[in-house]
Amino acid sequence: MRYLYYGMYILSMVIFGTNRYYVTNISLEGSQIVLFRTLIGGMLLTSLVVLRDGFDRSSVRSDAVPLLFGGVALGLNWVALFEAYRLLNVSLATLIYYVGPVLFLLSSPVLFHEKLSGAKLAAACTVLLGLVCISGSIVLGGMSSAGLFAAAMSALFYAMLIAFNKHVVRTGGMQTAAIELDVAFAVVLLYVLLTAAFPRPQAADLPYLAAIGLINTGLAYFLYFSGLQKLPGHTVALLSYVDPVSALLFSAVLLHETLTPLQLTGTVLIIGGALFGEKRP
Repeated sequence: MRYLYYGMYILSMVIFGTNRYYVTNISLEGSQIVLFRTLIGGMLLTSLVVLRDGFDRSSVRSDAVPLLFGGVALGLNWVALFEAYRLLNVSLATLIYYVGPVLFLLSSPVLFHEKLSGAKLAAACTVLLGLVCISGSIVLGGMSSAGLFAAAMSALFYAMLIAFNKHVVRTGGMQTAAIELDVAFAVVLLYVLLTAAFPRPQAADLPYLAAIGLINTGLAYFLYFSGLQKLPGHTVALLSYVDPVSALLFSAVLLHETLTPLQLTGTVLIIGGALFGEKRP
């Protein structure tokens, strides 16, 4: 059964890796795309939960605090990330953002009493080195302190998202995804209303918005939360780096971008590090 949760979590990371393909074909700003993602994905999963059995009120009540804070962390995670994209270059913002799983990995012995061995630390360092490689050229000049702060907060909220959801113990993956996407939608809606014009998608945007909302948000977050709740914290942290690797590979296939030898080396380091971190003694 555990391998099923491995498969669900990894598949969610692979689906997340296609986000860039859809985003490049949508004319809206990043935060506006996120608004539609959370709206469509949340509506889909909420409708499925209601039509199937309805929400398990006792389970939701028991997990109310981590569900609420997990949804807020998800929304603020996206808000901070897109602020970092706006204020920094994308490569540096992405690199800082993906420090989030390592922050969670380092805190897991305290939060969840999971043993953090030397092998796990070595695997995390290998994965981070690979992430630096696949980030490509990182321009360090002209950095803004606000941009660095936003990127650091995106990493922190990423780690908090994982931590809060590891405390969701009774609510199933679909219900968890529905509730947290609905909460995240409220957070992102407030952000968009305060910082940007209300989105007006063009007709050509609609198929891509539907796909990124239904598949890359609704389906992917159901898989993500289902796997996250059942896997050890160190596993979740290391396997999170399947996302940037798949994003790099999908960019090469779908967007015809050329992979450099350094990026290919980074891909090998990330996959190797993740596998090494899961190796049985």
